[in-house]
Amino acid sequence: MSNDETTPGPRASRRSDKPRKRRRGLKITLGVLLVLLLATGGTLYWLYSQLDGNIKGVDINKALGEDRPEKLPTSGQNLLVLGSDSRAGAENEELGGGGAVSGARSDTAMVVHIPEGRSKAVAVSIPRDTLVTRPECVKDDGSTVAGKERVMFNSVYAQVGPACVVKTVEKMSGVRVDHYLEINFAGFKDLVDAIGGVTVDVPQDIDDKSSGLHLTAGPQKLDGTQSLAYVRTRHGIGDGSDLGRIGLQQQFLMALLSEVKSQDLLGSPANSYKIAKSATKSLTTDSSLASLASLAEFARSMNGVDPASMETIMLPVAYDKIDPNRVIAAEPQAGQLWKAIREDATIPEDAKKSPATGG
Repeated sequence: MSNDETTPGPRASRRSDKPRKRRRGLKITLGVLLVLLLATGGTLYWLYSQLDGNIKGVDINKALGEDRPEKLPTSGQNLLVLGSDSRAGAENEELGGGGAVSGARSDTAMVVHIPEGRSKAVAVSIPRDTLVTRPECVKDDGSTVAGKERVMFNSVYAQVGPACVVKTVEKMSGVRVDHYLEINFAGFKDLVDAIGGVTVDVPQDIDDKSSGLHLTAGPQKLDGTQSLAYVRTRHGIGDGSDLGRIGLQQQFLMALLSEVKSQDLLGSPANSYKIAKSATKSLTTDSSLASLASLAEFARSMNGVDPASMETIMLPVAYDKIDPNRVIAAEPQAGQLWKAIREDATIPEDAKKSPATGG
């Protein structure tokens, strides 16, 4: 494998708790939305302004132009959610797992599909070691980077930037990406610490000397640093590949959202601000979502999403015949999966099965 080792707040309602119980598919944005409770009073407007200014925006539409999949009228909403392993800044470098690593990579990538009608959601994880064809892209400085075949998916972010990651996903899937969300190492750690840790049911003993993560099987409450190691561990579980940890990442995200929902954060403005601050300071979105007001409006449109219908799937992959340490999209499963998402249709069970499992 690669040497580089290397993510709630419904609007308050006094009449019903149902919105709080129905939102789970927005992941990182859920913590951000809590700050809206603080923005209702003029005396606290400066808090809103401070946190609003934390969010960084990327103009995806301008960078990609017209060379994109068609947006179908019944295709729902699609979000590309990235966990970035940027070492920029002392805090991120400290969390990098030891050793100097230049640049940044997309450590975790999920395409979150919210179908028309907003009643359910599905998250498709793309293994970072998947070999893909990177299309021709334009960098932030205006220079053009030629397309290239058989590059690792997680290298696209480091070599060209987030807009090219979106373009790569669109080219490989035919799915139009409506929104982009990214959070870095430090932001993920701070978010977990802000809510007092997350309890996960560790599926097996983990002894990862590379990350320093040592856990016994069973329920364990993890702090931010442990949680980061948990979602990034690869040597401590399965065959040591990226595939083994995808299940941990998906499990952890569900546990994180459950923890946020279980706390009385709406009744604690201090905790709400703390969570919002930790999320926004490391959050990057597409330019259309790069404000608290825009994030809140988008979240409100997701009111009907039922957490019971949230489904997590790994993109079906097979071990590459040339380099068994890499994987490629498995066909016809991957094609069937993307087709169902494009058409807002039910995903066939066969399209959820991956020849390479990482076990």
